Amino acid sequence: MSVIDNERTKLLANALDRASTACFTVGVATPLAGYLYGVISFSSPIGFWLVFTAAGWMTATASLHILARQVLKGLKS
Repeated sequence: MSVIDNERTKLLANALDRASTACFTVGVATPLAGYLYGVISFSSPIGFWLVFTAAGWMTATASLHILARQVLKGLKS
């Protein structure tokens, strides 16, 4: 595997990890910030729904991060 292939592999892993960070920000951190600043309440129907969707976003976050780690295992010396 050439240096170029290694760099492409690292670029793909970085893109996947950035996507996982974006999923966390959109699906977990933003609703949590809304709750902390009093914009939403988890006792409302919308807030109850956000708790379950946050779990889905966390699953997407973890999946993308694990996939990025698997991609990095393809690096050759």
